[in-house]
Amino acid sequence: MTKFAIIGGSGITRLEGLEIVRREVVHTPFGEPSAPLTHGTYNGQSFVFLPRHGAAHTIPPHKVNYRANLWALHHVGVVSVLAIAAVGSMNEAMPPGSVVLPDQIIDYTYGRENTFFENGLSQVTHIDFTEPYCNRLREVLRISAENAAIQAVDGATYGATQGPRLESAMEIRRMTRDGCDLVGMTGMPEAALARELDICYACCAVVANWAAGLSSSPITMDAIEKSLIEGMEKVYKLLSKLDLSN
Repeated sequence: MTKFAIIGGSGITRLEGLEIVRREVVHTPFGEPSAPLTHGTYNGQSFVFLPRHGAAHTIPPHKVNYRANLWALHHVGVVSVLAIAAVGSMNEAMPPGSVVLPDQIIDYTYGRENTFFENGLSQVTHIDFTEPYCNRLREVLRISAENAAIQAVDGATYGATQGPRLESAMEIRRMTRDGCDLVGMTGMPEAALARELDICYACCAVVANWAAGLSSSPITMDAIEKSLIEGMEKVYKLLSKLDLSN
């Protein structure tokens, strides 16, 4: 049974260097996942890889079938998930190109299918979401970054917005007042669904741009892509030192 999976976000629709063993189509009670699951090995360790936005990066954040993705991974035996996500930053300590390991999240999304616990229940079910990310996996990532000589920021609050548009300057001001350091569009309900399935879930966020209103330059896709390339190089170095043996 497979134990570990990587969900790739913008900038990582496939895992370079993954030795593919097989691809598996999984049908779920919640519809189709973003793509077939890719089983393989990376630096001698077994992984499942799933591109969140599809193999060709065609699924926008608000249309991702988060329930199908998490259910499919759980179905094939995954117990730990590393979610890689491109984000904007409103914290000067986290400039574009940075790698950040968030420890908290605020959900600003709406209208998304955000729970498995809604039909056919014998009783109403609640989960503890005090600590939304798995601290055990976050520590593994922190040590891996340290061993790879990468400065990964340990601890931040991720604000999950609806998308697919970017935020207004005033929305970013509000989120900053709320305590957010990062802004992204895929953090929820992914993290909560993982918790409902008792999956150890952590996020490796790559800062692609300054959030709206925090730079004198307009936000462009070219600038975002450039920062993503820089950040993803660091992510690959981190993954090369990932030790899942403990």
